[in-house]
Amino acid sequence: MEKLRELRLKRGLSLKELGNAIGVAESTMSLYETGKRKPDYENLKRLADFFDVTVDFLLGRPHILKTAATKIPVLGKVQAGVPVEAVEDIIDYEEITPEMASTGDLFALQVKGDSMEPRIREGDVVIIRKQPDLQSGEIGVVLINGNDATIKKVVKHQQGVSLIALNPAYSPIFYPQSEIESLPVTIIGRVIELRGKF
Repeated sequence: MEKLRELRLKRGLSLKELGNAIGVAESTMSLYETGKRKPDYENLKRLADFFDVTVDFLLGRPHILKTAATKIPVLGKVQAGVPVEAVEDIIDYEEITPEMASTGDLFALQVKGDSMEPRIREGDVVIIRKQPDLQSGEIGVVLINGNDATIKKVVKHQQGVSLIALNPAYSPIFYPQSEIESLPVTIIGRVIELRGKF
């Protein structure tokens, strides 16, 4: 990211100082600048806010007005409880900023069930970035048996993965490596934003 390097040098900051300012390691900042690693949306936003520029400017894209919005589909409902059949019916649309749209292939899902309460409630909409893997501890949408989608915190173990509810009334569900491949258990994407509905 050439723009990031330009902005940093213009401010007279070291990689370490900039990293400290947005909460990432100096080595990570170096990977961002050399293009060997792309910042996730949260860090892109922090960098853009820090330098008072748009995410598009940071990424070297033509400037887009911050007021312009992109619409993404809200697909069916995803269970926050036991897995239910994933429906790809478009039930609504959500507006997102061009900056967020530029971070990947995004869609939205409406939450059904109470297993992710109190943070995520039934009827809320979650914005998902499609990605085939998650870091341990991230909240994502997981497909089980090829057609049952559920939203859970994904914790990885050497022997498999646990899908963990935020509501203590629900027990974690553990899938050993063999079941991950045989069922299969597939990660669809990561929850990057929650939109509470009243």
